Amino acid sequence: MSKLMTGNEALARGAYEAGVRFAAAYPGTPSTEILENLATYDEICAEWAPNEKVALETVIGACFAGARSIASMKHVGVNVAADPLFTWGYTGVNAGGVIISADEPGMFSSQNEQDNRNYAKSAKIAMFEPADSQECIDMLKEAYEVSEKFDTPVMMRLTTRVCHSKSIVNLSERNDVPLKEWDKNPRKYVTLPANARVLRVKVEERLDALKEYTETTPFNRAEYNDTKIGFITSGACYYFAKEAYGVKASYLKLGFTNPLPANLIKEFCSKVDIVYIVEENDPYIEEFVRALDIECHGKDIFPKWGEMTPDVIYASIEKTNSNEIIDFDKSKVIGRAPTFCAGCPHRGFFYKLGKKKNIMISGDIGCYTLAAGGPYNAMDTTICMGAAFSIGHGAQRVFNMGDTGKRVVSVLGDSTFFHTGINSLTNTLYNGSNTINVILDNRITGMTGHQQNPGSGFNAKLEPTEMIDIETVVRALGFKHVFVIDPNILEEVEETLNKCLAIENEPSVIITRWPCVLKKLSDADLNEFENIFQEKSIVDEDKCIGCKVCLKTGCPALIFNKETKKTKINRSQCVGCSVCRQVCPVKAISKED
Repeated sequence: MSKLMTGNEALARGAYEAGVRFAAAYPGTPSTEILENLATYDEICAEWAPNEKVALETVIGACFAGARSIASMKHVGVNVAADPLFTWGYTGVNAGGVIISADEPGMFSSQNEQDNRNYAKSAKIAMFEPADSQECIDMLKEAYEVSEKFDTPVMMRLTTRVCHSKSIVNLSERNDVPLKEWDKNPRKYVTLPANARVLRVKVEERLDALKEYTETTPFNRAEYNDTKIGFITSGACYYFAKEAYGVKASYLKLGFTNPLPANLIKEFCSKVDIVYIVEENDPYIEEFVRALDIECHGKDIFPKWGEMTPDVIYASIEKTNSNEIIDFDKSKVIGRAPTFCAGCPHRGFFYKLGKKKNIMISGDIGCYTLAAGGPYNAMDTTICMGAAFSIGHGAQRVFNMGDTGKRVVSVLGDSTFFHTGINSLTNTLYNGSNTINVILDNRITGMTGHQQNPGSGFNAKLEPTEMIDIETVVRALGFKHVFVIDPNILEEVEETLNKCLAIENEPSVIITRWPCVLKKLSDADLNEFENIFQEKSIVDEDKCIGCKVCLKTGCPALIFNKETKKTKINRSQCVGCSVCRQVCPVKAISKED
């Protein structure tokens, strides 16, 4: 049976066919859909974890206990999971274990462009790099064979193009691999220094064995056409290079990339006149090839950042654009800044916060990061998940040293709070900070497409579960000044911010609580929030004076007519959040009857 699948869908299918029984992840583009699809298989226990470290640790436990298991995350998530990952490289596995890293050359929705092939190399574990959806299935199934044969965790390294592009795959039946017996073996699984020193030697022995595998696996293969040019590639770059040069070049496609096949590379390079290494981000393959004393071109001509798309490859080699590559008139493209959705609960809060003086706003990763731009200009830093409270605390300490009177407002979302924000918030209380810490509870993991989290009341399979209340957690930590507000009521936002800014020597917490406008409302939402999203706002053009104050809320439902110099509201977008009504100085906006 054949089917059209994205790479993420194919990875889930590959896990199913490989007999995987346990999966865990934290959502993050471009990896999110992997666990969402894994959760559709009854045979697989699939869970959203509070963060990537927890996800990987539960997967390690499951693989130790005897079930084939898988963890998935985006590239920056591996940073969070790195602690258990490196030690897992020492212990090895019982049943097969895989970690998926979805890297993002081009940073379409990420704060950096790191190359996680370096993690596999540093952790000394095996690694595959699929180039299309069929390879996602085939390589994932092979990854479990490699994992169990060589007693190694395996990294599946993908990029955005592979995760989200679709291609035809051939489906197979599930291999119902039986659970393995748990072997009580402290010397293997308890990494006390005395045991870890022995395991460290075994890691090198395992790498030596994998060096034999990498030379013979069919996932590393040469394709010979015209031998004047030879491309060495991995992942999506294989297709990028072929699209640019077709049969005018030969290709060494590397699908198993740690360890790399030295003999295969030497043989290929001996048969072509000039060698180009096309890879995204770091010169991972290039450095290996140069260490073999092979002359090649890589980052000396190709960009060190971004995607190596066909036009980039062709232009880098030929120093000109290809007429065969589709181009367009870039002047016809209208620039549009990203903005909050109409009715977003973050709008009212940042509208007010952005007006405060002598403050630094420490931000985080989520939809609310859009507050950094106009018209709010209400975010000064964004580093990584859960960092807002920690960075805010450090900054506040320094501001206090200088006796500047400057205050820090730290802001993160509900899913980020559960991710690593709890630890950061604990630190502010423990170390006697006086920051204002804001948790934007929109009742769901909004940025990545409404995945469940510990505060939503549902698990990854959408089964009802315990709903962890953020206010209860914050008060249990010991915070005395805790305020829960409706972010759409501007007066309430203003008063609460002022109260917290007036608390000079202690930390405070503001929880803004209102569902994401795009969320499928749960029974708990409907019980808590009355008449939610049931209203519309309307402009009385006779009263409107064209002052554009309402436009400063940044709502995309508001439209200014340059001819009439009046504002109107797109009724299909408006959900009656009422923010525009509250800011209109002449009361020209009202609730629709």
